[in-house]
Amino acid sequence: MRRIALVIVGLLIAVTAAPAAATGTGNVPGEPLRDTNVGKREMVVTANPDATLAAIKVLRRGGNAVDAMIAAQAMLGLVEPQSSGMGGGAFVVYYDAGTGTTTTFDAREKAPAAATEDRFEGLGFFQAWQSGLSVGVPGVPALLEEMHDRYGSQPFPSLFWDAQRTAREGFAISQRTSDQVATLLSFNPSCEERIFFRDPAALEYFANPDCTAKPAGTIVTNRPYAQTLIRYGRAGAREFYKKRTARSIVRAVQLDPAIGGDMTLDDLANYEVIERPPVCIDYRSHEVCGMGPPSSGGIAVGQILGILEPFDLGNDPLDERAVHLFAQAGRLAFADRNLYVGDTDFVTVPVDGLLDKDYLATRSALITDADLGTASPGTPPGVFDPQAPDTADTESGTSHISIIDRKGNALSMTTTVESSFGNGVLVEGFLLNNQLTDFSFRPTDDDGTPIANRVQPNKRPRSSMSPTIVFDADGQVELVTGSPGGSRIIGYTAQSIINVIDFGLDPQAAIEVPHYGNRNGSTELEIPIPGVTLDYDVDALRTALENRGHPVSVRSLTSGLSIIQVDGDLLIGGADQRRDGTVGAR
Repeated sequence: MRRIALVIVGLLIAVTAAPAAATGTGNVPGEPLRDTNVGKREMVVTANPDATLAAIKVLRRGGNAVDAMIAAQAMLGLVEPQSSGMGGGAFVVYYDAGTGTTTTFDAREKAPAAATEDRFEGLGFFQAWQSGLSVGVPGVPALLEEMHDRYGSQPFPSLFWDAQRTAREGFAISQRTSDQVATLLSFNPSCEERIFFRDPAALEYFANPDCTAKPAGTIVTNRPYAQTLIRYGRAGAREFYKKRTARSIVRAVQLDPAIGGDMTLDDLANYEVIERPPVCIDYRSHEVCGMGPPSSGGIAVGQILGILEPFDLGNDPLDERAVHLFAQAGRLAFADRNLYVGDTDFVTVPVDGLLDKDYLATRSALITDADLGTASPGTPPGVFDPQAPDTADTESGTSHISIIDRKGNALSMTTTVESSFGNGVLVEGFLLNNQLTDFSFRPTDDDGTPIANRVQPNKRPRSSMSPTIVFDADGQVELVTGSPGGSRIIGYTAQSIINVIDFGLDPQAAIEVPHYGNRNGSTELEIPIPGVTLDYDVDALRTALENRGHPVSVRSLTSGLSIIQVDGDLLIGGADQRRDGTVGAR
């Protein structure tokens, strides 16, 4: 892979650049590692070079993992607005090296108090997405302040300096952002009749006067965003949730050009981040810890690993048997996920039962040499509510940050505005989310059985985000991983862990393995990308799987994995070139 080295005040930072032709899955045991992906003190991996650079600058000033995360998130909201920002939500898994404890923070968006179960009745997904009804109370601003209050070491306002300066002075629109704008604009009947970018401010920011997307490389400024960060940095979350920004959000939601929403100032003022226990499972003597409900990620990743543990996966991640086994584990995990998982403040989820070793052994026993077909959910031990399954999951406007600092603190954060560009409305320089479309559009099935992920007042919708930290047999941080990608996040994250633990690949090599998986439907195989993924005979693998009974689809699978591995005194990073991933190390 080709890399760019940046020297910042005498500090060498390794930043992954556009890829050159790939010749294999990357580094293999016993061969020299890529110098640009290795650090000895601390490391950051994000989906954008500007965000990685902002985080590394904070670390160099003496900041820690939480300080660096705040700087990275502030920058991502500016330069990667289709994926995350101050108008969205996030989940964090955090390891505190000083106390040796792991915890998680739930900053998922919440439905307004006025929300009812029939919120999206009669609406198609596009109509719901591009409306005020889709906006949940944002969680990111509360999360940044909460984590800084507990763990931060640098002055809060200083963590936004880079993003403020970049917003004022301007930055170049990325190819990825431009392409996504163009795609959404193409769905509009005309420039005057707009479904997407219906908000005039958003249209002016992202598009030319003729309603074509601003091309990659266009320099844009965002002074309203800079001012938002200045106010927020000085006054903290109370400015966002109770003062000017709150009033702007409520006005934009209620007066949405398509369908007005029902969010109020009280909804914003009452928002709270929730600290929750991590969801952990032992996998081949490694402890894998992720996010519990309302995320399905920690449970489903844990189930895939637990179901696979009795099997020897061999030594080739693209071997047809390994792909078959991974697909079967995915079928079984998603069958359980779709039935049981919702916001545990509203429904009873059998978290421990779903990860119980004996229960997972019964699920493993269902796997044969032939494809299972559509799997049915199991009956795990523990208490749970009678529910109907919900297979919907549309989360795609998402990003991921992985950080380890010099003290050994580790942070895995997945952050989102839900679909690409959230609900498309620009407020005070940032986009609002459309997170409530992650709820089931139906409250019950045809028989009247309630769905765990139905809309309810003040409820948090189910997510697939899977921020994960893996510990070795001695309890030391070994791997920090996670990805964007909607419900495929679960498979991407599980595959990254297996590629490192089972197949012995370094992080970049693990990322370069083409993706595959099954969400209890067709088995998906990734089209290989020259210079980005390992080349392989996708047609031969497809035929082999079809001979086992798999329905197979071959498609683009755009993950955004950010991986850090601890190997003795070294930190080894991997950044996903399917997006604009970069590694920063010092």
